[in-house]
Amino acid sequence: MQASLIVVNYNDRDYLDACLASLLADGGPDYEVILVDNASTDGSADHVTRAFPTVRLIRNPSNAGFGAANNVGAREARGEYLVFVNPDTVVEAGWFRPLVAALEADPQAGLATSRILLLADRERINTCGNETHYTGLTLCRGMGLERERLAEPAVVGAVSGAAFAVRRELFHALGGFDEMFFLYMEDTDLSWRARLTGYRCLYVPQSVVYHDYTLRFGPLKTYYQERNRYAMLLKNLRWGTLFVLAPALLLAELVAWGFVLLRERSRWTNKLRAYAWVIQHWQQIAAQRRRVQSLRQVRDRELVAGSTYRLAFEQTGKGRIARLAHLLFDPCFFLLRRWALLVVWW
Repeated sequence: MQASLIVVNYNDRDYLDACLASLLADGGPDYEVILVDNASTDGSADHVTRAFPTVRLIRNPSNAGFGAANNVGAREARGEYLVFVNPDTVVEAGWFRPLVAALEADPQAGLATSRILLLADRERINTCGNETHYTGLTLCRGMGLERERLAEPAVVGAVSGAAFAVRRELFHALGGFDEMFFLYMEDTDLSWRARLTGYRCLYVPQSVVYHDYTLRFGPLKTYYQERNRYAMLLKNLRWGTLFVLAPALLLAELVAWGFVLLRERSRWTNKLRAYAWVIQHWQQIAAQRRRVQSLRQVRDRELVAGSTYRLAFEQTGKGRIARLAHLLFDPCFFLLRRWALLVVWW
């Protein structure tokens, strides 16, 4: 079997009919569809059993998180390639074959991600791969641009967890998604680990997916994003690199705190909770760090060089504040990245 398509569901019944129908539309014996249900309470699992009998359903006894559920699906998968899809997506016919073809054509391509458009406005981009800042901050590539922009294949900083394919052997060699993360940043962390082992992340524009995406911040989103960003940095980068990047990392903290105080003032303690989580889970992070470093084939310099210095402030706030942020922070991050590339040769 060529590919296993894996969908993780948690109380997303309203999305499942459209998503699964689009995944099954191509038919044929070259792929299977697996749905991992994270103990939903909205009847999702029973509905899938009745409405989509060809979908392999796995019922988790509890909500183990996005990464852990995908790992369960990957362990049960029979395909040579694993293709992960969010339940709030609808795919165009034949969407997964260009992803697989891109991986088959390039032995150093480990992951491939789709051209992901907005479901509510199919003429606009959600993301064409993700852009990774060298401080670990991750943003959508091309967010809001016309759908025909970014029409060429490209090497990107990270894949989008909404829709991407990965070689099955590589996924398992990397240890799959980091289950500590529970939610958010799993796709960037997996991409960084793949890049450190010498693989590339590709953007494949011929693969088109529509995603019901709106930039919104739930009560714990900043907490999960920030704690997982810290864990990702600590796992993937050498201590010397973290020392050299310290000024840039402090500047990124200033940016993050500015965002919290402007947009999430009532939830400012999420930042403090993220710091506390890292301290409490230090041993787990250290164990994961040892695993990542044991698989390393690439220098940190290449990871930093392949990351951007520019943050897309306009994705979280438009107008004068975004323009001012670019004027203040872009030159600083540019110079600090140049400094890092002068020093970091390991």
